[in-house]
Parts: sequence; structure tokens; C-alpha cells
Amino acid sequence: MKIWIYRAILLAAILVVWQLLAGRVISLFFISSPLLIAAKFWSILVDGTLATNMAVTTGEAVLGFVLGGAAGAAIGLVLGRSRQLAEILDPFIVAFYSLPKVALAPMFILWFGIGLQMRVMFTAIIVLFLVFLSTYTGVRNVSRELVTVFRLMGANERHLMRMVIIPSAFTWIFAGLRLSVPYALIGAIVAEILAGNTGLGYLVEHAAAEFDTAGVFAALAGVMILALALNLAVRLLERWFMPWRTVEETCAGSRPHSR
Repeated sequence: MKIWIYRAILLAAILVVWQLLAGRVISLFFISSPLLIAAKFWSILVDGTLATNMAVTTGEAVLGFVLGGAAGAAIGLVLGRSRQLAEILDPFIVAFYSLPKVALAPMFILWFGIGLQMRVMFTAIIVLFLVFLSTYTGVRNVSRELVTVFRLMGANERHLMRMVIIPSAFTWIFAGLRLSVPYALIGAIVAEILAGNTGLGYLVEHAAAEFDTAGVFAALAGVMILALALNLAVRLLERWFMPWRTVEETCAGSRPHSR
């Protein structure tokens, strides 16, 4: 509870300083002001503009997140268990991963058009590599002794995957998923800015084109709210898949500190 009080105090201090600087030290054109942003946010909230566009961005980000996360986890599991295949594909993976994903957006527009499919696929390709790298690392770090024990007990590769590899790699997989949440939003919003007429990215671009600084910040506030909601959803999903982590955190939090 105390940490939330500190956070509220810090946020209030930032907003007060911002309001005092806006229009006095720094022009409203550049930073607007918290009161103007709040008024604009309330305006697009009441008329339904925010909800409509947030729903579009949420759908794109979630679909891309699910597709990219599932594909990244699957590829990470396969390559993590096949060292030879991983070594063969390594230079190709590194080369493609090194490309700035924004540079691929024009190609995705050519391949998939400017509709929902393009935005989802662009988001998915960004998420895929983050989840893949995390999953691959997790699989490579599975205890070899544990794998050996199960093999001595007669376990085949399918048994190892189900009972050892996937459970052991869960922590790494969800670490990659948590890391990819903001990138899923980035992918969806960049795609909307480049080729869209709906979504939070479109709101940001439209407000910027009209030099509406308060509108830009209001749309960005919507992005932050959506990011927090998606992060919370992933954390709840992690607790559901790995209930033992909740028990460990509770035990660690209740353990007395040594002096």
C-alpha cells in the first residue's frame, strides 16, 4: 500500500510541475498542459472516439501478440532442442532480426494491403522474434541432469517436451511475452500511422497533422492505459499457468529480513 502512495505523490508532483511550466516557461504548442490534455481526453472519451479507436488497436495488438507469441514459442522450442538446425539457421535469424522492423512496413503494405491483416502480421513479426529468443534461451538452459534422468526412465522426446522442457521454459516464455507487450502495441500503432484510418496510432497522427498537441498527448494517454491493461492480462495469465510462482513470491515477501 505504501508503494502506491509514493507513486501517487510522484505522479502528482510531475503533473503540478508540468502545469506550472506549461504556457509560462515552455510554450503550450510544445507540451500543452495537464488540464488541457485532461479536457481533450474527456472529450474523446465521452463522444466515443477513444473507445472506438482503442478497440481497433486492442484487436490488432492482441491478434498479433497471440500469433507472434505462439509462433515464436514453437520455433524456440524446436530450435532449442535441435542444436544442428539452430546452427544452420543462426546467420539467417540474426540477419533478419537485425533489420529495423519499421523498414519492413512498406513491404507488408505491398503484401497484405492497408487493412487489418497488414497491421496484425506486422505486429506478429515483431513479437515473434522477442518470444523466440526468450524461449530458445529457456530451452537451452533446461537442466541436462533432469533430461538425463528422464531419458534413463525411458522418456522419449515427446515425453521430455511435455514433462520437462515446456514446464522448465515457461518462465522464459512468459518473460518474452511480458517484454513483447509494448512492442506489440508499437507494431500496431506504427502500422496505423503508416497505413490506417482508425486506431490510436491514427488518432496520434491525425492530431499531430492538425498541430493539436493536447490531442496527441490524449491519444498517447490512451496508449499507456492500453499497455498497462495488456501487461496486467499477461501477468494474470502467467499466474494461471504457473501458480507456483505466486506461492514463491508470497513466501519470499513474508520471509523476515536478516539483519
